[in-house]
Amino acid sequence: MAALGDSITRAYDACSIPLKDCPSKSWATGDDVDSQAKRLGLPRDAVYNNARTGARMSDLAEQARATVGQRVEYVTVLMGANDACRDKESQMTSVADYERQFREGLAVLRQGLPGVRVLVVSVPDIARLWEVARGERMARLVWSRGICQTMLADPESTKPGDIERRQRVRDRVTAYNDVLRRVCGEWADQCRYDGGVVNAHRFGKGDLSHWDWFHPGGKGQGILADLTTRAGYSWKN
Repeated sequence: MAALGDSITRAYDACSIPLKDCPSKSWATGDDVDSQAKRLGLPRDAVYNNARTGARMSDLAEQARATVGQRVEYVTVLMGANDACRDKESQMTSVADYERQFREGLAVLRQGLPGVRVLVVSVPDIARLWEVARGERMARLVWSRGICQTMLADPESTKPGDIERRQRVRDRVTAYNDVLRRVCGEWADQCRYDGGVVNAHRFGKGDLSHWDWFHPGGKGQGILADLTTRAGYSWKN
């Protein structure tokens, strides 16, 4: 099994030391959480976390090439939050580029691992993070240092321009998920989209890392493991 993605899959800020990856807590491959790999009973030397903190969809093909070399049978993909979370809206990945990059990554897997099964996880609703944590003074302080400014800049503002900006970012994430669903569906026998369950889940404050009030904490990683396991493969079909 291999997990492809970004800081969510690396379980960034999910441990007791801040500003660090914590892959032992990863929803996909961790051994200190009831991860997908743990539920599958896979030995540690058969599990690869190829995700990279900060990755965007443009990095998927490179991660996929590393995965091909590992000769795995199952791959998870969770990528897209960083495509929408930028300093400025103009820097967000266009929907067309996102689709092209996703297709390139899947093509690498299809060609290099003909029998592989791929679970594609929807991009979380980053607007939900703003909704639940904007009232926390520490969250606002941390966010002001540069986290996801397209969504989290001026978190207490109710000015029409800021409301409209947040909605545009949310709409971009919705468009990314439409791409994931549609493109994955073209390879339906071996690619499964989670049906949007991760995007739809209403994560609460207690599910977030209290280091940055943005990434899933240990509890949030466990929730991701539950949601994606139910949406994924049973290995009986």
